[in-house]
Amino acid sequence: MAAEDVFDQFDEEEQQVESQSFTKAGRKRLFSKELRCMMYGFGDDENPYTESVDILEDLVIEFITEMTHNAMEIGRSGRVQVEDIVFLVRKDPKKYARVKELLMMNEELKKARKAFDEGKFAGNEVPNSGNTSITK
Repeated sequence: MAAEDVFDQFDEEEQQVESQSFTKAGRKRLFSKELRCMMYGFGDDENPYTESVDILEDLVIEFITEMTHNAMEIGRSGRVQVEDIVFLVRKDPKKYARVKELLMMNEELKKARKAFDEGKFAGNEVPNSGNTSITK
């Protein structure tokens, strides 16, 4: 009977492994293209192994999930705010610098879009002065 219990336990573990691999394989890969480009940029082959990309993507998804859960616990319940992310990465100088850089770039882009939109609307309001003659 002990041998049968071992076989039953093995069958249960095998079914769990199969279901886990199915969920990972069935999930849509969100960052595959970007990760392939990053891997190539950091010295990997132009077409890295799919398994390598999948492992990295699993790590990225896990990191994002953990950071999101931690941010939700720190700030208001159920909401993630930029300040919460900054608070979480404050002790890692590289991550903190990158977050600050991205936030500053975001502000610059907002200002540039606003200036472009204002210029675009101002350009439409300028009346035609009537000097449309072409000289040779």
